[in-house]
Amino acid sequence: MHFKRPGGTSRGVLHDKDTYFIVLRNSDDIAIGECNLFTGLSYDNRAGYEEKLQEVCNRLPDERENVLNDLVEWPSIYFGVETVLKDWENGCKQIIFPEVIAEKGFSIPVNGLIWMDRKEEMLQQIIEKLKGGFASIKLKIGAIDFETELSLIQFVRKQFTAQETEIRLDANGSFTLDEAKEKLKVLSEYQISYIEQPIKSGQWQEMAVLTENSPIDIALDEELIGINSQPEREKLIKCIQPQILILKHALIGGFHAADAWKKLIERIGGSWVITSALESNIGLNAVAQYTALGWSKYVQGLGTGQLFTNNIPSPYTTDAAGLHYQINGKWDFSNLL
Repeated sequence: MHFKRPGGTSRGVLHDKDTYFIVLRNSDDIAIGECNLFTGLSYDNRAGYEEKLQEVCNRLPDERENVLNDLVEWPSIYFGVETVLKDWENGCKQIIFPEVIAEKGFSIPVNGLIWMDRKEEMLQQIIEKLKGGFASIKLKIGAIDFETELSLIQFVRKQFTAQETEIRLDANGSFTLDEAKEKLKVLSEYQISYIEQPIKSGQWQEMAVLTENSPIDIALDEELIGINSQPEREKLIKCIQPQILILKHALIGGFHAADAWKKLIERIGGSWVITSALESNIGLNAVAQYTALGWSKYVQGLGTGQLFTNNIPSPYTTDAAGLHYQINGKWDFSNLL
């Protein structure tokens, strides 16, 4: 997948992104699932990935539950297999959850994402989103100096109150614990809705201290990657007691894992946000239909399908009101198959 504009994160700038598709054929009908491997981030970004994919292809569609049971340690492949099987069962029309399609399709409120860049470019992104009417803005921070990032947040708050425009932040684990404590105090003056992963994952005790004392709600994101069993999930939630979880299907292990995390966070009074992870429209469609089953009180973090020059034409449209599945829209797989 080729980015229309470089995607800046605290881990570097993205120009291209590899992804894999599993295709099941039935005469002229095809079912497709996306195995969205995120290089440098996915738990299953390791040797043997393509060999595991080939093994899966050799076993489908005859073996279903057995295949999924063997993919717990391969979250992105698990998600692709879940998706292709649901598509197969529902008539090979990219209908993953028929109950959300009905006669009118669906719409999901989403935030406007501001990629990391130089100050001028980030400011232009913000202006475009605000002019477009987005009521929720998400800024990736941690790659440029904090004062510059703060000035961008101030720019938004000078024009819109927290009731008019939500600001959410994603630090991608870029702060140390001491830095996070100080910066969260400063950021709290601007009515930030929540901040994702202020410190690097794997520091459970430090994150627990930060979460307990933070003036801003903390959302776990990368922290969930590699936590693939229910006992591990329960242990993490009990230790950190987060306010919010960011659920990215390809990184945590699909619909099954998302269901498990949602139950755990709701049990302690927290919430969750479904977020895409640079999927093509195949993966985005699966995530969107899952989200449409019932979302949390928060605006969701779904992509809009417009990041890539070579994305797959789909029934989705987007605007400030959200991501919309158009019942009369069409898929076009000619560039894929």
